[in-house]
Amino acid sequence: MIRTRHRRADVIRPFLATTVLYATGAHPYPDFVPLLNKFGSAASRSTAPDLRRLRAALTVFFALDGFVFAGWVVRIPAVKERTGASASELGLALLAVSAGAVVTMTLTGRLCKRHGSIPVTVACGVLLPLSVALPPLTDSVLVLGLVLLFFGAAYGGISVAMNSAAVDLVSALRRPVMPSFHAAFSLGGMVGSGLGGLVAGHLSPTPHLLGITVVGLAVTATTAPALLRHGAADRVRARAGAQPKPRPQDSAASPRSRPPRTDRRTRALVLVFGLIALCTAYGEGAIADWGPLHLEQDLRAHPGVAAVAYSCFALAMTVGRLMGTTLLERLGRTRTVVGGGATACAGMLLGSLAPSTGPALAGFAVTGLGLANIFPVAVERAGALAGPGGVAAASTLGYGGMLVGPPFIGFMADWYSLPTALTSVAVLAGVAACIGFATRHTEHPAPTTHPAHTEDIGHTETV
Repeated sequence: MIRTRHRRADVIRPFLATTVLYATGAHPYPDFVPLLNKFGSAASRSTAPDLRRLRAALTVFFALDGFVFAGWVVRIPAVKERTGASASELGLALLAVSAGAVVTMTLTGRLCKRHGSIPVTVACGVLLPLSVALPPLTDSVLVLGLVLLFFGAAYGGISVAMNSAAVDLVSALRRPVMPSFHAAFSLGGMVGSGLGGLVAGHLSPTPHLLGITVVGLAVTATTAPALLRHGAADRVRARAGAQPKPRPQDSAASPRSRPPRTDRRTRALVLVFGLIALCTAYGEGAIADWGPLHLEQDLRAHPGVAAVAYSCFALAMTVGRLMGTTLLERLGRTRTVVGGGATACAGMLLGSLAPSTGPALAGFAVTGLGLANIFPVAVERAGALAGPGGVAAASTLGYGGMLVGPPFIGFMADWYSLPTALTSVAVLAGVAACIGFATRHTEHPAPTTHPAHTEDIGHTETV
C-alpha cells in the first residue's frame, strides 16, 4: 500500500507542477511533454522484450555459422578425393577460404557502418548456406579454390556482421553477454561435426552439404524477420533520437553529443585487442590441426582416442563460454582475460609435454576453458571503441592467427619436435594475459561510439 501511494505521488507531482506553472503564466510544454512521454511511452515499455527477441535471433545466427562451417570441415577428405587434389594442392585451395574471409572482413566493416549490422548479417546468412553446397560440385583444384574463395568471403562477412550486431546488443543490455553468442557458435559447430560424422558413411558430400544449405536457408528465413524487426541498431538509435534534442548550449557542453572520432590511440587499442584475438585463435587452430597428431604420433594413442583431442578442447571451450557472462559480471574483463590466459598457458604446457594420453587430454580441456572467453572479450572491446570497423580489425587479426598458427607449428615441428612446437600456444596465451593486464585501464571506456544505447534502454539487466 505504501509503495502504491509513492507511485501515485510520483505521477501526480508533474501534473500539480504543471497547474502551478500555467497559473503563473509559464509555458511548460517543452519540459512537460518529454516527461509525459517518459511515463506513457509504449516503446520504452517494449524495449526489454525486443532485446530478448533480438538476443535469441542473433544467437541462432551464431549457431548457424558454426553448424555450416563444421559441416564443410568434416567433408574435406571426401572433397579432396573427389577432386583428386594432392595434399599441397588441397592446402592451397583451403588457403582460399582464409583469403576470402580476411579480404571480406574489412569490407564488411564498412558495409555495416553504411547499411547497419543486421541487414548485412541477414544477407550473409543467405550467402553462407548457398556457398557451402558448391565445393562437392567441383571437379578440379582450380575451380575448388574459386568456390572456396566465395565460401570464405561469406564466412568472413557473417562473422564480422554478427559480432558487430552483438557489440551493439551488449551495449544495449548493459550486460557482458558476448561469450554466450560464441558459445552458440561452438555448440553449432559440435552439432554440425557430430551430424557430419554420422552421415559421412551413408551420404556423399553433395547431398549432405545440399541438406545443410536447405537447413541454413530455412533457419535464415525463419529467424531473419525477428532480427530485422527488433534488432537494427539504427532503430535503437532512432528511439533515442526521438527524445527531445538538447539545446545548442547544452550540446556544446556535453561530450556525449559530440560526433564520435577515432583517434590514433583508439586505433592502437583496437590493434592491441586484435592481437589478443590472434593469440587465442592461434591456439584454437593449432589444437584442431595438430592435437590429434600429437596424441597418435608422440604418445602412441589409438586413432579413435586421438580424434577425441579436439572434442575435449571444443567441449571445454563451449562450457567456458556458457559461464562467460557470469565470470565477466563477477570478475570483470581484465581479470577474465588475465585468468583465462594464465589457465590456457598452464593447460597447454600440460597438453604438449605430458608423458601419457590422459593428462594430455586434460591439458587440452583446460586450455579450452582458458581460451574460451578471451576472443569474445577482445572483439567486444574493439567494437565498443571503434564500432564495426573495430570488430572487423580484431576479427581479421584473430582469423589471421588461426591461419598462421598451423603452418608455423608445422615448421617448428620440423626444426625441433611437435611437443615443443605446441608449447608456442602456451607462450601466446601468456602474451594475451600480459596484454590484458597492460590494457586494464581501458576496461570501462567512455561510450563515444554508441551514445544512443544508454539513453533509451532503461533497466534491462534482467534480459
